Amino acid sequence: MSTAREQPIFSTRAHVFQIDPTTKRNWIPAGKHALTVSYFYDATRNVYRIISIGGAKAIINSTVTPNMTFTKTSQKFGQWADSRANTVYGLGFASEQQLTQFAEKFQEVKEAARLAREKSQDGGEFTSTGLALASHQVPPSPLVSTNGPGEEKLFRSQSADTPGPTERERLKKMLSEGSVGEVQWEAEFFALQDSNQRLAGALREANAAATQWRQQLEVQRAEAELLRQRVAELEAQVAVEPVRVVEKEATSQSVEQLEARVQTKDQEIQTLKNQSTGTREAPDTAEREETQQQVQDLETRNAELEQQLRAMECNLEEARAERERARAEVGRAAQLLDVRLFELSELREGLARLAEAAP
Repeated sequence: MSTAREQPIFSTRAHVFQIDPTTKRNWIPAGKHALTVSYFYDATRNVYRIISIGGAKAIINSTVTPNMTFTKTSQKFGQWADSRANTVYGLGFASEQQLTQFAEKFQEVKEAARLAREKSQDGGEFTSTGLALASHQVPPSPLVSTNGPGEEKLFRSQSADTPGPTERERLKKMLSEGSVGEVQWEAEFFALQDSNQRLAGALREANAAATQWRQQLEVQRAEAELLRQRVAELEAQVAVEPVRVVEKEATSQSVEQLEARVQTKDQEIQTLKNQSTGTREAPDTAEREETQQQVQDLETRNAELEQQLRAMECNLEEARAERERARAEVGRAAQLLDVRLFELSELREGLARLAEAAP
């Protein structure tokens, strides 16, 4: 029978089980993963069914009747017996809330099926019982399922739907013999499998992150070692600076002495010029030439002293600039070393937290 004329009124996901037909005690899981379980309503025939499709076959195809009872056996597991299918279905939910919603919907559908039966037995015209559940209706599902044998006889008499004393006793015995502990273990087993897979994935990601952090830590350590070496070199250069300062002070004194000597020579040159031009008596040629020669020598010496003075001033400026650069480089290296040490500390704390979080 096609579900084209049926409408899903409620859907959820759960692990599906069926009672072992041989032992009537153990549960047989329908699959390793949770399946979609839906309530369907056939407006044409006023029939409600619980359907779950696994692969290409219907795992659950249970017509809801007023005589069915959905029993909660644990916080996340419930079951009901289907006398037509001669089996007991079990559903393991992810939360107690989902189990409660399914149980409440079971009661609504069961009551609607009872009203539908009373209307059909009275011969009265039944207006769609599914109107009470229309608020939960969703677009038609493409699920395809088939009812079991005798599908065209879904509306049987009350005596036909009601199990006989022997069948009722057998169902009660089957339900009473089902171990609640086994039911819980079966449902929790699959939930633990899913949780274990998630934990394994998280552990793999944590291990990958830890490996990446260790690599970054090694790189940071290498950079920190290079920075320490650079700082040591700069500190050695700074230690040499006092000697250079003494040399620079001596150079400054030499420059001052040279400037004084230049001034003295300038004064002597000026004096000689005054003597050569201011004398009234003309000197003889020999004295004049000697005086001119002395003036030229003094001017040459003065020029040489001025060149030495400029060279020493340039050396002094270069030494001062080199000292300032060394100080600035030491400061930058110290700051960079502080940053690297802080990053290393954060990496160590991260690895410690990861080690504590790892099982």
